[in-house]
Amino acid sequence: MLTVVPTPIGNLQDITLRALQALREADLIAAEDTRHSAILLLHHNIKKPMISLHEHNEESRTAELIEEVASGKSIVLITDAGMPGISDPGFRLIRACRERGLGISVLPGPSAVLTALVGSGLPTHAFYFGGFVPVKSGRRRAELERAIARSETSVYFESPHRLLKTLDVLAEIAPEVDVCVARELTKKFEEYRRGRPAELCIHYTSRRPKGEITLVISRGGSVVAHEPDANSESC
Repeated sequence: MLTVVPTPIGNLQDITLRALQALREADLIAAEDTRHSAILLLHHNIKKPMISLHEHNEESRTAELIEEVASGKSIVLITDAGMPGISDPGFRLIRACRERGLGISVLPGPSAVLTALVGSGLPTHAFYFGGFVPVKSGRRRAELERAIARSETSVYFESPHRLLKTLDVLAEIAPEVDVCVARELTKKFEEYRRGRPAELCIHYTSRRPKGEITLVISRGGSVVAHEPDANSESC
């Protein structure tokens, strides 16, 4: 059996009883970063063998883990935070188990996507999750244009080093769109900051953002021409 276990996105107490039971009963834990996951296991007094499963070895390690599951071992899959497979390693292993007809159990648990969406105060009846905002400027702009064209709320992960670039594009193409920057969720310095893109741009220009960021965008305004106005200001 492969058991997919979500782990806390910040606060180490945010883990279910079933998740702790699965970790305690596992023969082997496949973790994105064994050093990072060791902190969680130590906090809950769990001692189990671990093996790494990350973006650089996922393909080769999947073949190894599949055989472990097929042999009857109980394998638990975790990542650094949240649900494995959601912008994290795990998809290949889960797909391989399904293709081999092996048992899989997915436990519910922490999710930065849903936490940010609900905490933003923006519409939650329907939403789109787009993973990380694209790094390249052209793809970033195209994705943000799609986000503001949707009737659903859009949710993305974003790097603190690229947040200002993303807000700058939003301020240009849809200045009236509602945006919430959900930062360091469940941690000591948790922040939900909501406003127009330009307002948020000014705020984070003077207070450089740090930590993990989830960006929530709700439709508003209309897409304007790609060329910025000569008198417009950029952050």
